[in-house]
Amino acid sequence: MKLLELINQRQSVRRYSSQAVEKEKIEQCLEAAYLSPSACNAQPWKFIVIDDPELKNKIARQTYDPIISFNRFVPQAPVIIAIVVEKSPIVPRVGGRIKDKPYYLIDIGIAAEHLCLQATELGLGTCMLGWFNEKAVKKLLNVPKERSMPLLISLGYPIDDYPLRKKIRKAYESIRKYNSY
Repeated sequence: MKLLELINQRQSVRRYSSQAVEKEKIEQCLEAAYLSPSACNAQPWKFIVIDDPELKNKIARQTYDPIISFNRFVPQAPVIIAIVVEKSPIVPRVGGRIKDKPYYLIDIGIAAEHLCLQATELGLGTCMLGWFNEKAVKKLLNVPKERSMPLLISLGYPIDDYPLRKKIRKAYESIRKYNSY
């Protein structure tokens, strides 16, 4: 598949079948994330695969509450991948402070998208989740308090008739300039 075709197919999936995800496919997704670039090759991440159904459901429950209910689909996903920020070497940390750019978050975003694109190529669906009770999820996963967890990714097979939605974006002409703002 050509890259732009793959990018067009990648979408946030919010309805999953109950089919289990093969470990080999999970590992391929993790390898794609592992191979992504990072500032000073810091690789400021650790990926935690949650595929135990009981634990997965406890974590899924932390992605919504009675008031904020837009992640109620997460319990359907057979797998959740948590991304934990690991301490970067001194150069990207200092550089990030000097330039006021959180390089580690940029790196995690690249790794997450690599993972999601690989999942799409394998026929899997994903949804990146930034809204969740981080403190509770960290406790459930025994993540040290000094670490942060900016992102969860739901992973599974979309339901059979999950529609490929047309991407709605700003006009292409409005998002790009050459040589000047």
